[in-house]
Amino acid sequence: MEWLSRKMTDATSRLLPVWQQHNLVVSGETVSAAALETRHIDDLRSEGVEPILLGLIDGRAYFTLDVSHIPDPHEHDVLAAAGLFEDLRKVGPYVGREEGNLLAYARGINYWHQRHRFCGVCSAPTRSEAAGHQRRCTDEACNASHFPRTDVACIMLVYDEERIIMGKAPRFQGRMQSVLAGFLEPGETLEDCVAREVFEEVGVQVTDVEYQHSQPWPFPASLMVGFRARALDTEITIDEKELLSAEWLSRAELKAITPESEVQLPRPDSIARRLIEEWLAEG
Repeated sequence: MEWLSRKMTDATSRLLPVWQQHNLVVSGETVSAAALETRHIDDLRSEGVEPILLGLIDGRAYFTLDVSHIPDPHEHDVLAAAGLFEDLRKVGPYVGREEGNLLAYARGINYWHQRHRFCGVCSAPTRSEAAGHQRRCTDEACNASHFPRTDVACIMLVYDEERIIMGKAPRFQGRMQSVLAGFLEPGETLEDCVAREVFEEVGVQVTDVEYQHSQPWPFPASLMVGFRARALDTEITIDEKELLSAEWLSRAELKAITPESEVQLPRPDSIARRLIEEWLAEG
């Protein structure tokens, strides 16, 4: 606690505020995190909301604080002078990787605190502990500890020689299509999740499931785990509750996509785009 108190008052430490799941950023040719001095913590905090330690970068401590109680942050002198609160989903492609990870961390951990103000065991209020990385039930008879949780989702590029399955989910905007994805179920391996989700969504059985990459996706609290899987059959039968459409697209068709094409690829900073582009580069 003494170390934490020193870091909170250290002139080199920085604070990354989050307001209603929006991050404070400075926009120009690029977008960067707006980091305040930690001396502003007392002016910005509300009752029952504690600053959270994100960690150290080159010896400098970074904290985050939920300031959602402020009605309009753009009328708050300190916050308005520092930048604008933006949705990380919107500005993410323009933020550097290290800062993007830090902003995602701040957004995700604050979201967890907002959703766990009461004990899931006995419903009593909880309090923040361990520099914001644990919440404990205030009922001494219960005393349950709660820790941040992440929802695991598998995202998979399903291939058959020179083509892959691209689908359009109802939530996708415009003409975007993407590879398939779905959440891990209890008692399931990641590989089992890939096979199940592909079969449920498009009726295709797969084999040779191979891990590729992972990506945090704090919208609100997911970890995307990327795979490739080889199709054993190619007839597509979509689950209309999950997808609007799905089709096989060849490398040539995907490489020929322009801004005017009927199909658009996922956003550049997504793991879906990375899976697609790495596969395209192989042929």
